[in-house]
Amino acid sequence: MAKEYGRSERVSSQMQKELAYVFQREIEDPRLGFITVNEVVVSKDLAVAKIYITVLNGDDEAKVENVKVLNELAPVIRHQVAKRMRLRHISDFRFYYDNSFDTGMRVAELLAEDEKNKQE
Repeated sequence: MAKEYGRSERVSSQMQKELAYVFQREIEDPRLGFITVNEVVVSKDLAVAKIYITVLNGDDEAKVENVKVLNELAPVIRHQVAKRMRLRHISDFRFYYDNSFDTGMRVAELLAEDEKNKQE
């Protein structure tokens, strides 16, 4: 019988929690905005972690810049997370911007606008 919740999913979940803590308490880079970790996808062999983030209160240029800075700081962040997790080897971090928050906000705006137009 296969496990419903495999090791890579458990590592992803724990890594997301630890990354949130590290961003909140450990990383103090003035180039970074308010970052939230939306999802962490770890490969089956735990070699690579794709980290999807959202930057709040930033324009498109700031979002791209934040992802660039995070990928530059990936070894430092990886070291901080490795100190907090009990793994023999920690995954390589790759940061990506998650557009789902922006898309959701745009859909909410369009729905509110449509509702307003119906009432008029």
